[in-house]
Amino acid sequence: MSPLVMGVLNVTPDSFSDGGLYLDPDDAVTRGLAMAASGADVVDVGGESSRPGARPVDAAEERSRVVPVVAALAGHIRVSVDTVKPEVAEAAVEAGATLINDVSASLWPVAAASGVGWVAMHMQGTPPTMQERPHYGDVVAEVRSFLVDRARQARDGGVDEVWIDPGIGFGKTVDHNLSLLRHLPELASTGFPVLVGTSRKGFLGTVAPAPDGRPTPVEDRGPASLATAVWAMLSGASMVRVHDVAATVQAATLVGAPDGVGAGERQENPMAARGS
Repeated sequence: MSPLVMGVLNVTPDSFSDGGLYLDPDDAVTRGLAMAASGADVVDVGGESSRPGARPVDAAEERSRVVPVVAALAGHIRVSVDTVKPEVAEAAVEAGATLINDVSASLWPVAAASGVGWVAMHMQGTPPTMQERPHYGDVVAEVRSFLVDRARQARDGGVDEVWIDPGIGFGKTVDHNLSLLRHLPELASTGFPVLVGTSRKGFLGTVAPAPDGRPTPVEDRGPASLATAVWAMLSGASMVRVHDVAATVQAATLVGAPDGVGAGERQENPMAARGS
């Protein structure tokens, strides 16, 4: 079975990669439909940046950014909402979202009450401060323990579809990120499907620098993003969250090919269908 591909759609002015590009709802919907046409399984709509140093936005403002886009896309592709606010999650679900992508790992009661799926992501600290001094005794063990605890809470609380995400770049150093990627099979072995997002993140620019030795700028991190997405898929991730959908869909199809999935025959992951 081919891993799933989640397309990133930020309707924000300040996201690190596509901030300001899709703040207009019509532009955002056009982008979401293009990702669907490129083979995305899910479009993840976010109205508040969670990049390092980002400042929170008012719930009403976030809701006004997200809801029209979710409502317009929901009839064409599965939509998730990337938020930490219960009221925004509830409004997005009412508009047609069937998955809550939650970097705070706290919104499972909303998912349970709404009958939708939920992604628990690990983050040390909060976006304004998370990259100041990340520290762990054993990053793999601590992230795994945290995610399994939250996932079990959600499952026991009535959420049928629960995903876990190690939170690459969220309160982690370069070494922490690389360690989590190396040990993804330990997360996959928990029995909960794993979502991984490395797309265009800062550590890629450091690990794979430009020819002059400087960190690769965000607009040139596509190859490194694809490489780490393939690594994640081969290491057991059931879904990857990316900006460059078409290339990643091709890669996911190839990753699934040894299991009998040929070109143009990507199979639906039954976990992703729940709540839709």
